[in-house]
Formats: sequence, structure tokens, C-alpha cells
Amino acid sequence: MSDQQVTEQEILTAMKRILTDIAKETFTRPGLRHPLCDTTINNMRECLKLISVREVELSGHSSDVSASRPRYIDEAPKNVVVSITDIKSAKAKPVDEPEK
Repeated sequence: MSDQQVTEQEILTAMKRILTDIAKETFTRPGLRHPLCDTTINNMRECLKLISVREVELSGHSSDVSASRPRYIDEAPKNVVVSITDIKSAKAKPVDEPEK
């Protein structure tokens, strides 16, 4: 990742943190009037979506932002690699006929 991409990632992270902090700090209990207008709230949501899309583009992953999250050592992998030779050898073995 180039210095420019690292800088962009840092900017995106800061922007996301600021927007989510604003959302947390302006939380309003149900029934009370929210201090931000609906247009501003929707604009914040759109900005967060754009940030997420750009983070995926920068990370080079298909669309799995969670791939960059830390994992426990004993956590089972989500993907399982199966060898093609194993598949071919399984097909070559004769299948026992079921008992009648």
C-alpha cells in the first residue's frame, strides 16, 4: 500500500470516527425531538456508506471488510480449501452398493 493510500485510509478512519461520535453524542430518547434534521441524518448515513465502499476498494478485498479484522488463533477459518486431486481420487474410488 502506497503512502498516499495509507494517508487516505487514515482520513477515512478519522471521518468515520467523527461521524459515529456525532451520532452517539446526539442520540435522543424515543419521543423527543432529535437535534439534527432528517436531511443531515441521511447525509451522515450516505457519507458512512461512501467511506465503507472506499475502504473496501483500498483494501483490495472483494467486499469483505471483515477480512481485515483480527481473529483468534483457535477460531475456525471461514474458507476451506479442497484439493482438486482429492476430488478426483474420491470420484475414482468405486462406491459400495447399498445393502438390500
